[in-house]
Amino acid sequence: MNVESFKTAVILAGGKSSRMGFDKQFLRINEVRIMEKLIHELSKEFEDIIIVTNKPEEYKTAENGIRIISDEIKDIGPLSGIYGGLKESKSKYVYFIACDMPNVNLKYIKYIKKVLTNSKANACVAKRESKFEPFNAFYSVDILPKIEKLITLNKRSIAGLIDIIEPLFIEENVLKKYDYSFDMFMNLNSKEDLEIYKEQSKK
Repeated sequence: MNVESFKTAVILAGGKSSRMGFDKQFLRINEVRIMEKLIHELSKEFEDIIIVTNKPEEYKTAENGIRIISDEIKDIGPLSGIYGGLKESKSKYVYFIACDMPNVNLKYIKYIKKVLTNSKANACVAKRESKFEPFNAFYSVDILPKIEKLITLNKRSIAGLIDIIEPLFIEENVLKKYDYSFDMFMNLNSKEDLEIYKEQSKK
């Protein structure tokens, strides 16, 4: 496996967090910021970690080796974060996860790396019940021109991006081998989600 192909991971932290009521990039579980947990886990598999945030001033004391960037193009949602992360990448493939996804599955990440090493796909995303999971996924820097085209056309959905690239889809039966309950795709979108997750974390 070529390490240079998989050096960079990106944590997207630029959402509006309207349902949560406060900025999700500062979420804490048992006094530990989820962002710190993500960095700690991802550092085991990636040499280069980028945080894409709308509040870069909050990261002045970021750990060594963590790069902080802001959306180059504002108000187009997560597509802008993917665009910025790919532009700053130090590798061909970039792993993307959102700041409100607390469960990093390193075994699954290692599996995807092997899959992409033996593939010419320009992305690898999971597919459940005919719907794809845009994060906990890898995208190639080769898709940058296609993202630029979407932005030019004022098309901002990630679904639109998936439609015009050629991703490798990981189907549900394979996903279950790595995470039967699909916790690695969990999003903490609301205070209710957060409370449920806190209770599960105590078990």
